Amino acid sequence: MNSIDYKENLQLLKRCLKYFLPYKWRILFAMLSMGIVALATGASAYLVKPALDDIFINKDMEALYFLPPVFVGVIIFKGLGRFFQNYLMQSCGLRVLENLRNELFTKMSMLPLKFFEENQVGMLMSRIIYDVMAIRSSMPAVIMILRQFLTMIILIGVVFYQDAYLATWAVLVLPLALFPFIYFGRKLRKLSRKNQVKLADISVFLQESFSGIRVIKAFANEPAEQARFAQENGRLNRIYLREVIFNELSSPVMELVGAVGMGLVILYGGIQVIEGHSTPGTFFSFMAGLLMLYDPIKKMNDSNKDIQRAMAGAERVFEILRPDAIEVEQDGDIEFQGELEELKFEDVTFSYPDCETPALDGVSFTVKAGETVAIVGPSGSGKTTLVNLIPRFYLPQKGKIVFNGHDLDDYTLQSLRLNIGLVSQDTFLFNVNVAENISYGKGELEMKSVEEAAKAAYAHDFILKLPHGYDTVIGERGVKLSGGQKQRLTIARALLKNPPLLILDEATSALDTYAERIVQQALDNLMKDRTSLVIAHRLSTVIGADRILVMEKGKIVDHGSHAQLLESCALYQQLYSMQFQDHHEKAAS
Repeated sequence: MNSIDYKENLQLLKRCLKYFLPYKWRILFAMLSMGIVALATGASAYLVKPALDDIFINKDMEALYFLPPVFVGVIIFKGLGRFFQNYLMQSCGLRVLENLRNELFTKMSMLPLKFFEENQVGMLMSRIIYDVMAIRSSMPAVIMILRQFLTMIILIGVVFYQDAYLATWAVLVLPLALFPFIYFGRKLRKLSRKNQVKLADISVFLQESFSGIRVIKAFANEPAEQARFAQENGRLNRIYLREVIFNELSSPVMELVGAVGMGLVILYGGIQVIEGHSTPGTFFSFMAGLLMLYDPIKKMNDSNKDIQRAMAGAERVFEILRPDAIEVEQDGDIEFQGELEELKFEDVTFSYPDCETPALDGVSFTVKAGETVAIVGPSGSGKTTLVNLIPRFYLPQKGKIVFNGHDLDDYTLQSLRLNIGLVSQDTFLFNVNVAENISYGKGELEMKSVEEAAKAAYAHDFILKLPHGYDTVIGERGVKLSGGQKQRLTIARALLKNPPLLILDEATSALDTYAERIVQQALDNLMKDRTSLVIAHRLSTVIGADRILVMEKGKIVDHGSHAQLLESCALYQQLYSMQFQDHHEKAAS
């Protein structure tokens, strides 16, 4: 391991351990317990000499009644110390796990939409669930290494006290134990990193498969998906198998190192006892200490494996948590007061990453308070991109958006977004009850307010027919409701929010004629006495707008009323003709 890797690993470990600082008193008590365990281990090795010499060789009755209770007492103290150390450290680890997950979710939720478009949901889930779990074990593993190191020092003191010359030869082989400690640790670190990545891949695959289960079944493609999962699962299993190989090889190698030392000790110690230069008690006390001495080394190796896994997880977690890693959404310092006077786009240009052609190219227009402005154009003309800039889901690369005379970036995100209502064709409902979905973001409200919003959205009647009315849990993404019902709930949610600015993004495009008629009535209630920006695929829904902006290839090519555009705008004429010509011909016949 070169010096750069060592420094990086040390910095990574320090970053992990920093999360344990709030629990320093628990850790201090854990370390005191660790000291008790180490001392008790050394004492139990030392007691072998008086037990063997005084009881079994000298047949001392006083020692017979004295030493066994002392030995039991030492084991009790050792057990209590081990329990408190493990309990305190595991409880610290669980609290750190909780805090890390909270911090990671908080950071992710504050990242811009661009981040979520570039990263798969399953991968983000894996970082919060699996990678964070590895960090939890970092401090307990460090404490375990310290305990085993302290135990090793005390045991070395015991064996040197019994026979310094023999101990010198026995301890000479200890440096050999560092080889598996370092070599296998590095191998396990690499495999743990691959393991975490592959777990993320499987999370991505499962999230995508279960979300798209309707499509999979519609194409009868279950066998192909099963084969894909088996392939991914097989790759994960092969990584696990390699990890098992290195994991299990480390212990035999360390035992071999210990066996070399033991062999030398038995050879030399046996000669010393046979020639009368040492007593059997001294020799077996020495052997007991030596046997116990190699056990801490093995356990240090196991703890090192945990640390390497923690480092592999920490690398992935801190990719997101590092302050310089990913910028969170920048907040302004002006509170929007909720009264819209004017919204103005001034030469706004926006491009998506890796796209040569801008999605918006020099867009300028103004919306006055109380106006209903419709935006029409062919697919890919930039309509949705334009309205997504208003709540600052994206930031323009050129130009600016002015809100009541202030740059949009000057407003706090919370005050800005709480005063913008967004109803899109992609309805999203949470897996909670109807009332909680309608009042989402408003906290606890009186049911009267919720019901009034539902009535205005023409949702009250169908809600009452649900099994538990407003208390009915509607499933993930509202799966238990029809498209029109889901859309009416999102309209009720927007009504309850009561925003001064409303954005409708093709809110009825995915509905059948009957559902569209009901939803359109609900939208009319929502738009009443409100400034509205309406993206419409069906021109019939925007004919009555105050102004219509016609977009093509990221530019506003014309604007005006419906009648004006029919006379002056060739693109609008084409869009109108495509939608209404057949209808007029049928009506005439």
